[in-house]
Amino acid sequence: MGSRRTPGLRKRSGIWHIQKKVRGYGTLYESTGTGDKAEAERYLARRLEQIRCVVVYGDRPTVTFNQAAEKYLKENGHLKSLERIGYSFDAALPYIGHLALEQVHDGTLAPFKAARLDAGLAAGTINKDLSAIRRVLNLAARVWRHPNGMTFLETAPLIQLLSGKARKPFPLTWEQQTTLFAELPAHLERMALFMVNTGLRRSELCGLRWQNEVAVPELETSVFILTETKNDQERVLVLNDIARRVLESVRGDHPEAVFTYKGEPMKSMLTTAWKKARERAGLANVRVHDLRHTFGHRLRAAGVSFEDRQDLLGHASGRMTTHYSTPELSQLLKSANLICEKRPATVLRVISDKSGAKLGQSEWGKKTGAVRDDANALIS
Repeated sequence: MGSRRTPGLRKRSGIWHIQKKVRGYGTLYESTGTGDKAEAERYLARRLEQIRCVVVYGDRPTVTFNQAAEKYLKENGHLKSLERIGYSFDAALPYIGHLALEQVHDGTLAPFKAARLDAGLAAGTINKDLSAIRRVLNLAARVWRHPNGMTFLETAPLIQLLSGKARKPFPLTWEQQTTLFAELPAHLERMALFMVNTGLRRSELCGLRWQNEVAVPELETSVFILTETKNDQERVLVLNDIARRVLESVRGDHPEAVFTYKGEPMKSMLTTAWKKARERAGLANVRVHDLRHTFGHRLRAAGVSFEDRQDLLGHASGRMTTHYSTPELSQLLKSANLICEKRPATVLRVISDKSGAKLGQSEWGKKTGAVRDDANALIS
């Protein structure tokens, strides 16, 4: 004689699932997370008691931070920062994921903060993690509600951010750039060289698509119209001569994405390869974003006006527009090319071809049309 069947439990793929109508609540669909029938029955009994307390007494159901974090990610797939928030949740869940929302506060977050500090992370980075956690708790207390009308959390706790000095920008010298780029693999070296000559943000660089390239016949060049930007304003990306040559070296590699690795679009520059390269170069404190700082620093050193620097870097301003006249684009192009005049042979010391092999001076010159021994020829 087989074992008795428990109403409301169904076994699928080796795991018991709940499918049971509950008066005053509706149908409960939920996985018990176990293949053991006795344990699944205990789980079902506990959930039914929780629901009864909610329906009869108005008790607030228990929600773990892990469940709340999953809800947040599902509801906010449109956010540009979702990937970064996901990193924060991944780091925090081992410490607080199993806790009920009521149990998440400064005290239970203390081990998480300590571990992140011990890992050498800056206060600003940890505060981004804490802000993501705080956002979930605020939504749980103010927006998200159970079927009985009660919020997920009665009151959101005060989560204190860490105090500490903000990390200062670290623009690279030409010598540091040479050292770092020598350690990068081919695909990252091309991206880094492009970034240090355009000032793109990481997300903009990885999101660069050929469909956004627009020809400018009057100047015998092209620009990119960026639509996915930090400040949600379309802007024009102007390419100096070095960035142009990098662009031509990857043209045709992929039908959509400009920068790829093994045939797939790049999603991030902050990879293990980047981290190992900067360690080998003795520049462990250099971030990918410092390439953008380097571009801005060199523009200022070259005497480029504040307004032109704003436009080239894509800073929000009242002048931000995608409708530049030809003379205006010509001026921005000249400004961007000013940073090519400073030791261009160091900038283009070595470039790797797509197979990963290093190209010497003559090979790079053949590939891109650059004459590296003469600065004037390089930027002509």
